[in-house]
Amino acid sequence: MPFNSPNPETYDLLMNRRSVKARDMVGPGPGEGEIKKILDAALRVPDHGKLSPWRYLVLEGSERDKLGDLIARALVEENESSPKVAEKMKGYATQGPVLVVAISSTNAESSIPVWEQELSAGAACQNMIIAATALGYASCWLTGWASYSPTVKGGLGLAPHENIAGFIFFGNQADEPSERPRPEFDSHVTWGFPS
Repeated sequence: MPFNSPNPETYDLLMNRRSVKARDMVGPGPGEGEIKKILDAALRVPDHGKLSPWRYLVLEGSERDKLGDLIARALVEENESSPKVAEKMKGYATQGPVLVVAISSTNAESSIPVWEQELSAGAACQNMIIAATALGYASCWLTGWASYSPTVKGGLGLAPHENIAGFIFFGNQADEPSERPRPEFDSHVTWGFPS
């Protein structure tokens, strides 16, 4: 297929895509071949300077439990949370059948501003959830406390210059998701140069 071919169905997908709460997802999740397709889409984002300022960690099955244990330990160590609260948070990582940890891996030595590199990581996350929808899967892009935790970042092997751009869950939807309020077009769009 030629590059930039018109595809009205893609516009329809964008206008009808809806996140599914990770806790409401059911299996099966995408298999290895489908995850590769989703990640291939993540690798095709705008990337000023061709820096590839991102990487991905795919967690399935018991690998998600390891992340849950890490999050629980971090809560106790960093937030002095009670073991009971920490135990409950172990389930965060196992909400959906497949979890991709999207990692922003910026290069401060580059002439490309770090902010632009971070934007590329965000675009990669968006491409993943769009690709998942196109392949018939539910998705949910989450961050939250764990994405900023030094203990979690260290336990996942992140370097000092890396950050978690998102925990992206993939699975199937048990029920049709409901629409959420959307912003008013005219409140967020200005035509013409500001006076």
